[in-house]
Amino acid sequence: MVANNISLIIINRSDIASLNQGDALKSMRDWKLLDPVEGHPAYGCENIRMWYLPEKVLWEDFLDRRWYESTGETVREAIFPSRHSAASGQASLTLHPIGIPHLTAGEQGPYGGIGGKAPPPNTRLASWWRMLNKRWTSHAELNEFDLSLEVTHHGPYLDAPSLFIEVGSTEATWGHVGAAEFLAKLTHDALFEEGHGVVWDEEQHSGSLVLITLGGGHYAPRANVLAGYNGVWLGHMLATYALPFEKNDGVPGGTWAQSIDAAVDSTMQSFPGAQLVVYMEKKAFKGWQRQAIRDHLEMKKLPLMNSKRFIEEMGLTEK
Repeated sequence: MVANNISLIIINRSDIASLNQGDALKSMRDWKLLDPVEGHPAYGCENIRMWYLPEKVLWEDFLDRRWYESTGETVREAIFPSRHSAASGQASLTLHPIGIPHLTAGEQGPYGGIGGKAPPPNTRLASWWRMLNKRWTSHAELNEFDLSLEVTHHGPYLDAPSLFIEVGSTEATWGHVGAAEFLAKLTHDALFEEGHGVVWDEEQHSGSLVLITLGGGHYAPRANVLAGYNGVWLGHMLATYALPFEKNDGVPGGTWAQSIDAAVDSTMQSFPGAQLVVYMEKKAFKGWQRQAIRDHLEMKKLPLMNSKRFIEEMGLTEK
């Protein structure tokens, strides 16, 4: 059972939210037990694989390369069912890309990853966000859960396009079986059933707009709105904290430009042939910071759009 371009689902056995999603997925199909990979259990069904790791998944870099080295199978995307932690304690279901592009290049982040880098964002991100919202309305048992995208954050680092799909936000809800089954069903349908969770295809989608967002809080309020429109593709989302500025003798310093460049480069890897556009949360920055970002984007020939213009360019009607 060797295939190319597999979808790799990483299950963390020390994370009940991850484990529950994995168990629910296994119950929906006839999965074959594969030879252990690096000594850890693995399962396969069609061109989908599940790999059960013992713990600390955020620090397990290059899982796609390691899978290939052990199995000979190339990984086209990685999906991480997981738990989400938040001090608010609000029950939540979240999706997000990963990376720590704002940290010092090469350093390990406090929650994994490699500083200055962001794995390519999974092109399913926006379509799964729309699926999540559409399906949630018919699940009264999940009414206590908020839905949100999160900005790009934490590890691990991979070359393959990646996303996390999470149940939050405390021990009281991490083990919520209904939430895990709901997310697992979304993952199952997008991976196995035609017509769910469209994936970027360069030949079909070349020239389409792909949105990167800059600034704002951890829960990406503007991306939540814009990615809700049909046809929108979403790349990395960088919170204000992931665009750190320093002012040195009047020159904008800090790693903000490094962070933007890493987000742009990896988004382009996921969306070859795309027309990248950028939304900036103006109120999140001081005037000189906004101007530095504008100048940097102009140098990179990346158009900066507000919400209204983006919606118009997409040929959509504002909600």
